[in-house]
Amino acid sequence: MKAETPKKPAKPVSALTGRLHKLGIYNDADLLLHLPMRYEDETQVTPVAAARPGEPVQIEAEVEHAEITFKPRRQLVARLRDDSGALYVRFLSFYPAMQKLLEPGRRVRAFGEVRSGFWGEEMIHPRLQAVQEGEVLPDALTPIYPTTAGLAQAALRKLVQRALSRASLADHLPEALRRALRLPGWERSLRYLHQPPPDARLAVLEDRSHPAWRRIKFDELLTQQIQLRRAYVERRAHPAASLPPRGLLTARLIAALPFALTGAQRRAVDEIARDLTQPWPMQRLLQGDVGSGKTIVAALAMLQAAENGMQAALMAPTEILAEQHYRKLADWLAPLDIGVAWLSGSQKKRERAAMLARVASGEALLVVGTHALIEDTVGLERLGLAVVDEQHRFGVRQRLALREKTSGRLPHMLMMSATPIPRTLAMSYMADLDVSVLDELPPGRTPIVTRLVADARRDEVIERVRDACREGRQAYWVCPLIEESETLQLQTAVETFETLSAELAELTVGLVHGRLKPDGKAAVMEAFLRNEIQVLVATTVIEVGVDVPNASLMVIEHAERFGLAQLHQLRGRVGRGAAASTCVLLYAPPLSPNGRARLKAIFETTDGFEIARRDLQLRGPGEFIGARQSGVPLLRYADLEADVDLIEVARQAAEELQARHPEAADALLARWYGGRAELLRA
Repeated sequence: MKAETPKKPAKPVSALTGRLHKLGIYNDADLLLHLPMRYEDETQVTPVAAARPGEPVQIEAEVEHAEITFKPRRQLVARLRDDSGALYVRFLSFYPAMQKLLEPGRRVRAFGEVRSGFWGEEMIHPRLQAVQEGEVLPDALTPIYPTTAGLAQAALRKLVQRALSRASLADHLPEALRRALRLPGWERSLRYLHQPPPDARLAVLEDRSHPAWRRIKFDELLTQQIQLRRAYVERRAHPAASLPPRGLLTARLIAALPFALTGAQRRAVDEIARDLTQPWPMQRLLQGDVGSGKTIVAALAMLQAAENGMQAALMAPTEILAEQHYRKLADWLAPLDIGVAWLSGSQKKRERAAMLARVASGEALLVVGTHALIEDTVGLERLGLAVVDEQHRFGVRQRLALREKTSGRLPHMLMMSATPIPRTLAMSYMADLDVSVLDELPPGRTPIVTRLVADARRDEVIERVRDACREGRQAYWVCPLIEESETLQLQTAVETFETLSAELAELTVGLVHGRLKPDGKAAVMEAFLRNEIQVLVATTVIEVGVDVPNASLMVIEHAERFGLAQLHQLRGRVGRGAAASTCVLLYAPPLSPNGRARLKAIFETTDGFEIARRDLQLRGPGEFIGARQSGVPLLRYADLEADVDLIEVARQAAEELQARHPEAADALLARWYGGRAELLRA
């Protein structure tokens, strides 16, 4: 392709560098991995008469006439003509250099879509360049790269071409492995994607199924697997207290429980018990659907630490959830004469000081709290096990702060999530963790029936609530999620509370939201638990941690505004007892395509793992995994659904490269992550 002569002085290097940094480009290797998002075919010229409306084409013609018009608005209009006919080009935004380019008599190439306009066939804002008669056409498709303000495509293309000519294109994949996987070479793949030949199939390039794309995606997945497995091995090099199962407190708790553990719970307890025995820190994720019984598994792990004279701390993201855990643990452990300390930001000074003293002295072996646990005033020198619930709601630094409460040996860490992780996500982003899965619900739980109801039938839903409460049951009414304004969400909750209080005058209606003081929240939740409140109007503060077996009906207003995982979490607040439970999703038509897809998924299944899979399709991994991966490069090119076969192979290949070709593994890490690979270790 012929290099274009710059029309303006080159921008200062610092400005260009800053714009490249915004794109994550710091060196030539980054430029090579900054791959096109689509392509345009400038390798051929289409006669004006043969240009089809709606299809991008390139024409070469002479400027017949150009002028600035002011009706209906200021715009630059020019008529171009070739041997087959004429068309207009129109610019609503333009510069003096463009006017000069469109002087009558000049020959130009214009690339864009032809459409019918006021003056006839036209292109709006085509890409223009001046050419000489008989000038040679490019010999490759034109790549269109992701870019940022102030960095033109032409400048970015030049930078990539320079990088291709001077950067290392060495293939770090062993030849035997590459051939076994039937993948093209690294250099061939890169050059093909940056400079596709004119006969390349655009559809295969742009849907990223071309063999060259497969090679790029495999190397990306392989590098991710190598780094995460290295992080896994490196963690095992740190010392941790060995906490073997003594069978004292844990056996007594299991014997005293009013229910039997499920097979999945017993399996998870055994896996965690084995990990706690090791002299290196456990890093395990306990995942299970809502209501699958994660808390008792965590309690048994915490007791195993206590049996060995070490402390265990459980940190939860909200005060409601933390207090729910505290109450459950205190209730279960009271017969064992084991005290549980409680720390939260809302505690009175004297109570907090007493709790801190018990924790610091080691008298309290089990501690439950919110972010208050990681404050500097909290001493946990004998911390043997840190449990983090709803782990995706905490940032990396917050989890590390809890782990670093001790000096010397690291505590074991158990992370819990009620949002099941899809298998492909666990295989890629969670490859550095051991995972225990609770894939069965405790006996006695009844399936939840989900109903979709348009908000025009709101009166019928209110009657449904009245009937359920008359039968001795309780109901939640969840107010819509209003992302733009917490104040608006609160206002909606208050208005709903007032409306339902009037409509259901014979019932007691309560209100809980994020602006209530912790004591006020606790009082409302306690009254609801005791059935002193029959209908609880709430914002999303009840999404996790609320366990009221008598509540059998939930109404979620404007359900189309909620995410799929959040709808599933909210729905899980009912169905926790033996009574038949229903979740009513009130929605306001018309629905957006995404809103319709979310409601369809939540209506069709109560399986948290299937919902997680669909949520991954709708939202992608960036949002799904939450704050756990802060700082970790997300997959840029591999797709967790479309490339599941590559993920499987990359996991196996990572082990082989680590063992037999460590220098190749180092080179891959340097190519893909540069000096930023350490971010994956958090």
